[in-house]
Amino acid sequence: MIPGNLLTTAMAVMPHTDVDRALEMALSLDIPFWPQLPNYNYYEDMYVQAAEHFPGILLDLEKRTLRFSMDKFVLEFEECMEHFDEPDYFDISSTYSVVYHRFLEMDFADRPAIRGQLEGPISFGFNILDQDERPILFDDTVRPFMFEFMAKRINTQLSRLKKLNPNAFMYVDEPGLQFLFSAMSGYGDQAAKKDLELFFSRIDRPRGIHLCGNPDWDFLLNLDMDILSLDVYSNGEVFSSYAPSIKRFLDRGGVLTWGIMPTNFEPFGNENLLSLETRLVGIWNSLGKKGIDRELLLSRSLLSPATCCLVNADREKTVEAAFVRIKQLSEILRNKYGLT
Repeated sequence: MIPGNLLTTAMAVMPHTDVDRALEMALSLDIPFWPQLPNYNYYEDMYVQAAEHFPGILLDLEKRTLRFSMDKFVLEFEECMEHFDEPDYFDISSTYSVVYHRFLEMDFADRPAIRGQLEGPISFGFNILDQDERPILFDDTVRPFMFEFMAKRINTQLSRLKKLNPNAFMYVDEPGLQFLFSAMSGYGDQAAKKDLELFFSRIDRPRGIHLCGNPDWDFLLNLDMDILSLDVYSNGEVFSSYAPSIKRFLDRGGVLTWGIMPTNFEPFGNENLLSLETRLVGIWNSLGKKGIDRELLLSRSLLSPATCCLVNADREKTVEAAFVRIKQLSEILRNKYGLT
């Protein structure tokens, strides 16, 4: 079961180059996670981690590029299929994440939950280009395999995390979803919806999506998942206009992670605890007027920073300050609403 009551967590990508410090920050929140540190090592990039053992991948560590070759896919496909019933084959190796394996050695018995993540097939397929500079998502041969491959990877990781804490859950990171339903995506929305529904039916619970963009909220909120993590700092007004779908999502036990704390240097400096409390409570009040019970909403809500951020000039300083401030905001709101 995923806890709510405005406990804190965060998305995984962090700007740190110090593994110990990144883990320390992840552990400082109520629901810890294993950080992804692309500045520490290109293997720790979220797309590279998802690509481990995927047939046809061309990984260049020096140039920090990740590409795909259909010829290589054909050569490596049979070997991959030989391992298709071996869970360990689909886990993230210590080469592809030092951080993950450090996390697996820790004791989380006293935590309300822990969390893992993997790049989702839509974003992976959009991001990885083949020999013709075309996203592999548009390839009718590769796409069905990719969805099945990523489902196995997510299930393997979740199984390992549940051994550390029975309330472990997964984010499927899908930044590409905001482009999915646009006419220019080259991938029809009906086919995409069908693919995603099948994909989620293959993933063990608890399962959910994290994204920072502004997708088709009706579709996402009605997808058979347990948690949705979003950048409500940027998208709160749009998101709150989908009250009927939000209500259905909550009524069937869904949890929302409200990404309210900016991590980019300038917006972080322009906000304070009072301004962010006012912004978030304003969204909740708006939903209350549309028939969403406040007590139910808060019992099914987590708080987090709004986005990942690798671009600040001060590297990890503002991101770490955002982690501290989201804990402070959680305490203020939990006291305000009498949450234990």
